[in-house]
Amino acid sequence: MQALLKSRSEPGFTLSEVPDPECRADEVVVRVLRTGICGTDLHIYAWDDWAAGAVRAPLVPGHEFFGEVVEVGDGVRDVRVGDRVSGEGHIVCGTCRNCRAGRRQMCIRTIGLGLQRDGAFAELLAIPASNVWVHSHEIAPELGAIFDPLGNAVHTALAFPLVGEDVLVSGCGPIGLMSIAVARHVGARYIVATDVSPARLALAADMGANDAVDVSRERISRSQETLCLREGFDIGFEMSGAPGALPEMIENMNHGGRIAMLGLSAEPYPIDWSKVVTHMLTLSGIYGREMFETWNAMASMLQTSETLRERISSVIAQTLPAREWEAGFAAARSGATGKIILDWTAL
Repeated sequence: MQALLKSRSEPGFTLSEVPDPECRADEVVVRVLRTGICGTDLHIYAWDDWAAGAVRAPLVPGHEFFGEVVEVGDGVRDVRVGDRVSGEGHIVCGTCRNCRAGRRQMCIRTIGLGLQRDGAFAELLAIPASNVWVHSHEIAPELGAIFDPLGNAVHTALAFPLVGEDVLVSGCGPIGLMSIAVARHVGARYIVATDVSPARLALAADMGANDAVDVSRERISRSQETLCLREGFDIGFEMSGAPGALPEMIENMNHGGRIAMLGLSAEPYPIDWSKVVTHMLTLSGIYGREMFETWNAMASMLQTSETLRERISSVIAQTLPAREWEAGFAAARSGATGKIILDWTAL
């Protein structure tokens, strides 16, 4: 089969011929139809310090996918040949304390699809059947390919009750934008988005944000004045990982405010912990998706809301043939566009 391969411990990928994956007893083989390019994939492509410490070449990267099951292992019961599927990219041990308690997203031995085992930038993918999410037939392939990052947005947005609350979202990349759409769907009152990209801030308004703040030019407090938020924001989604984002979010939270943190910073940054304590703030780290409550929640919301489907789909900027993967990665690296999808039926 053809696959994007990280063949050496250096920047770049090659479109190469590699062996077809084997189907173990508890696995399925999926013919990949679409894949999404994620920020993690950009790190692996660039072979930065994080990638060099987390990944071992040779490896097929990629973890956001939609495809059709073409083979099932002898021990698989609930997935059938012909099912249209995506998959949970965190493969867990099943025996640690958290796994046994049903908290699989907290497994201490998690293996990442496209990180520690071959992933989805390929014509075929082998994945444990327990990680497969079977879609209803009305899901478009492109939308199915972004269930993984949509799950990040839903996990973040549903970390705390949102109905009637005022929400601050820092970072309007694809996941941040989707979190705005989810917060609007769930019933937040006012939603304010921050970023440094005018194009992404414009997209935030389309997702349902009431106001957008370019934090390279103005402070979030201006938005509080515009919306008459005298006591600050109730809920924060920190999606950017920018060193200045969380400190400024803390400055603008109401007493008792709650912050869900998905963004990862490349460097340490200072926090005014006295304000966290005296304002009785709650900070909660978010990683991946809850298995599989998040999957059920996002599938249900998309099934019942045409508006949400349209907003989430609009985050997809472009679908390119997989043979044009270099152009796709260049577009994703630009940081000025939405989600880039590769079509593996067009090699």
